[in-house]
Amino acid sequence: MAAYVVIEAIIKDSDKFANYAQHAPELVSRFGGEYLSARSETEGLEGDWDNLRLAIQRWPDMASARRFWNSQEYAELKKLREGSGDFRVVLLDGSEP
Repeated sequence: MAAYVVIEAIIKDSDKFANYAQHAPELVSRFGGEYLSARSETEGLEGDWDNLRLAIQRWPDMASARRFWNSQEYAELKKLREGSGDFRVVLLDGSEP
């Protein structure tokens, strides 16, 4: 069953974050994931969405997403974004309601 990773980011250093963002999609792909949405135009419909960026990844299952998240390769990549902003990341299963 598909799983999704939703990333919420408030970017404080765009240049530093750009280096991370340049390399993340290829690594996500190598581990079997894909971005459904990233760098998209957003429109806040309710609440405070100023300076907030969202990204959504789809994975074959939760185990695949965890393998990526806990991998040494991603640990190294994450170092590129350190100090570039504030991040919240959630993994959720794609079960039908």
